[in-house]
Amino acid sequence: MKAFLVAVGILLLGLCAVGLLRVLKGPTVVDRVIGGSFVGTLAVVLLVLIGLLYERLEAFVDIALMYSLLSFIGTLIYAKYLSKKGVSDG
Repeated sequence: MKAFLVAVGILLLGLCAVGLLRVLKGPTVVDRVIGGSFVGTLAVVLLVLIGLLYERLEAFVDIALMYSLLSFIGTLIYAKYLSKKGVSDG
């Protein structure tokens, strides 16, 4: 079971790399924000996965919930900033 969880973790890290690539090379600001949100979501899943591996799920779920809340609030703040600035897709 642990080998499967490690394999899933490696796959998720690869997806994080794809999301970071979108953050760094995104053609628009909106793509960068979506990429950052994607990486934040994957980080939450990775935290839960690490909790399963260390058999301390209750502690890591609390950390994952706080991180997801901070990531969500950060995305909302950035979206509010972009809506006031008037960003365009092109």
